[in-house]
Amino acid sequence: MEMAEKFIVQRVTEEGKHDREEMVIKELPLTIILNNHELVTLLCSPHNLDYLAAGFLFSEGLIDNKDEIQKIMVDDRRGVVRIETKEDKGPAGELLFKRVITSGCGAGSLYRAADVQNLGKVESQTQVSATEIFDLVSEFQHHSQTFRDTGGVHSAALCDNKNILVFSDDIGRHNAIDKILGECLLKDITTDNRVIVTSGRIPSEILLKAAKRKIPIIISVSAPTDLGVKLANELGITLVGFVRGKRMNVYANDWRVITDIAPVKGKVLLNDG
Repeated sequence: MEMAEKFIVQRVTEEGKHDREEMVIKELPLTIILNNHELVTLLCSPHNLDYLAAGFLFSEGLIDNKDEIQKIMVDDRRGVVRIETKEDKGPAGELLFKRVITSGCGAGSLYRAADVQNLGKVESQTQVSATEIFDLVSEFQHHSQTFRDTGGVHSAALCDNKNILVFSDDIGRHNAIDKILGECLLKDITTDNRVIVTSGRIPSEILLKAAKRKIPIIISVSAPTDLGVKLANELGITLVGFVRGKRMNVYANDWRVITDIAPVKGKVLLNDG
């Protein structure tokens, strides 16, 4: 299915107005059905729906590995993914009722203190240099043709220190991350000692998604929330935000970011030399 559709829009500038053709990102309501239980409807971009469904189930703790999955059936025309597991993984408790998760905030995903207590610290000794961060983000920002065409998607990537390994776009930042995690799950791509790069802000649930896959470093061109920073410290994840040009903020576990620094007039700046 195409990611975008052409529309005639009216462009208005200080010189006047005129009609022109623009690409607009598509939005699909996707219903995930787990063992004949209607689990959730996600508002998403209409591609890699199997990765999104698998990544979502993993992030929600409904599956632990791909061996639990018996069958995935995708009907992209109707916007349905059916997943059957070897054992009945039907939703329980608050997951029993159908939830609609918005593309912006994922309001249906509620995390509790118990979620954190059930996760161990990410103990990886992986480190990354400031230069590698800047280079990865530069490549990341030029990676999405869909963003260049529409400006309407978030992006996420799994990387090593030098390269983008897995990449996905979606109208929702949570969906984009679930898509890369789902692809890793279904293709047996290791996430140990890897880096997530994302275009979206970093709230607490993004930290929990990374911790479940033992990913030690999260990098964003945007900002974290206060709970995101606190969880990053608690979970042992290095959290880097506001990566713009040759600047960035390291909010938690800065020991994984290797760089020379030099104080200038009371400020700490990166020494690019």
